Amino acid sequence: MAPAKEDLPQRIALAHEWFTPRSTGGAELVVQAIDALLCGLDRTPQLAALVDGESSRSGSWLSGRNIRTSPIQQLPWGISHVQQYLPLLPLAIEQIDLGGAELVISSSHLVAKGVLTAPDQLHLSYVHTPVRYAWDQMHDYLSRSALARSGFGPLIRWQLHALRQWDQLSAQRVDHLLANSRFTARRIQKFWGRQAQVLHPPVDVERFRWDAPRDDIYLCLCRLVPYKRVDLVVEAFNRLGLPLVVVGDGPERRRLEALAGSTVTLLGRQSQEQVEALMSSCRAFVYAGLEDFGIAPVEAMAAGAPVIGLGRGGLLDTVRCATTGLDQATGVLFPHQSVGSLVEAVSWFEQKRIWRQLDAAEIRQWAERFRPEAFKARFEATLRQAWTAHQSRCAVAASDPAGMSALQL
Repeated sequence: MAPAKEDLPQRIALAHEWFTPRSTGGAELVVQAIDALLCGLDRTPQLAALVDGESSRSGSWLSGRNIRTSPIQQLPWGISHVQQYLPLLPLAIEQIDLGGAELVISSSHLVAKGVLTAPDQLHLSYVHTPVRYAWDQMHDYLSRSALARSGFGPLIRWQLHALRQWDQLSAQRVDHLLANSRFTARRIQKFWGRQAQVLHPPVDVERFRWDAPRDDIYLCLCRLVPYKRVDLVVEAFNRLGLPLVVVGDGPERRRLEALAGSTVTLLGRQSQEQVEALMSSCRAFVYAGLEDFGIAPVEAMAAGAPVIGLGRGGLLDTVRCATTGLDQATGVLFPHQSVGSLVEAVSWFEQKRIWRQLDAAEIRQWAERFRPEAFKARFEATLRQAWTAHQSRCAVAASDPAGMSALQL
């Protein structure tokens, strides 16, 4: 028997960093899945974000929705370039009034978890990552920042120091934390001193055909930004002389095009249909970035493609490494984020003809555990448990209005 809808409150708010056409990654897919779940339970949430450029856009899943925004919405280029206001974002998120909600859910990779809530409101936050460039990846970020190298380094360091303080403080205000991977949960424990329950994000595995014929092309697909380390992949395949196709766009594209040898092809941004076709036909999917979860490798496995990826971060949750002798292996993990380590992994994959030993049907079967239905079922169960526990705490507090229990010695 399905749980009664009355188990959850009527007034629910769902907060995210921003809703813009420029940002449609994994975090937005999680928000969309949570919103669909709540709407299906007849609990359409009040949406909130720093800025909203989607509700007025025809064809968007948010078209016509009422979204509460922060003062950044009214600033010049606030909607299209919200991140340029980084020093103001902690203050801005705290200006969104969600006091009418009994339950607040935030989807956070920067400041969304910082929305203000009262003691009688339950705040559950799904955390995609603590702010990477404010914590463990700060030095790498600064080394690649043209602004930091042009004399603004001390100012940027001070701003990131202030962001770390607010980030840690605001995390203490959340009642229940969910992390998208074990790696993110460890970072939450390290930086915020909080325990987080792991719930992997949803992946639309049904998009992909897993039983198509394979060719000899290796595929790398992601946004072309520095931390994805596509440069390592390009350099490795230059050295190997094997065919590599790179799909995606971003600020690194021009540098990667200059770096690419004769066997490397950069296709830029491609249609969804072309991406699905490439995933379903490539010999293997190659990924060198340190990811908090990494949806693209799971999509590749949904298409029956083995993954050759960095053996750190979220990929430890999603890729079963053939070198460890695991049953139902789904790829190969290399230990170091370096050209040499990746070259060794691909060479072993080629020499041992590993792609012939890994069964596409089994790879797809492993990817099935990340399907949206699994995410929604676990998220709903977690939400109900958290709400029940919150109601119990509120009932205890209401039964002791004078706070006498706190005065007992």
